Amino acid sequence: MNIGIYIYEEAEVLDFSGPFEVFSVASRFLQEDEKFNVFLLSEKEKTIIARGGYRVNTHFTFEDHPSLDVLVVVGGVHIHELKKSSVIKWIEEESKKVKLIASVCTGAFLLAEANVITNHKVTTHWEDISDLKNDYPLLDVVEDVRWVDEGDIVTSAGISAGIDMSLHLVSKIKDEELALKVARKMQFDWSRNN
Repeated sequence: MNIGIYIYEEAEVLDFSGPFEVFSVASRFLQEDEKFNVFLLSEKEKTIIARGGYRVNTHFTFEDHPSLDVLVVVGGVHIHELKKSSVIKWIEEESKKVKLIASVCTGAFLLAEANVITNHKVTTHWEDISDLKNDYPLLDVVEDVRWVDEGDIVTSAGISAGIDMSLHLVSKIKDEELALKVARKMQFDWSRNN
């Protein structure tokens, strides 16, 4: 199963590192033919400067990534991404192909701009709740939850909540027993109920 995590300049580090760790740790418990193929991808440049000057090399770009089963869109300083028609179009197109699409933190804004989430129940970082409500008034934006599952679309609150959501995705794709093993291995107190 190919799990692509989309990152960009000024992306929040734990938004992508947390989910990456969850899926890579989960693979340690799986048979070779069941393992998750988790990777980072970017629009054009393979070297991305995330928040705090954290330099990251992605595995793929829009041009060369394998087909995706799951797409995770992360948050961070997302304002510039919203203005990139190529990024918004790519997210929209990929959303029609993947089995699951998820966002961490302000990644929800990118899903909204790409019309992936329209009138769905969603969440984002607590600081950005009011902006998401104002910018996309048809969304049912909820507060004080770690993640929201709308079937094939899952959104999470900010930063560390992406780990909770990713554990939920593992339980959804595989089973809860595996997600509990991963949380224990990571010494993470998983908030299993959103």
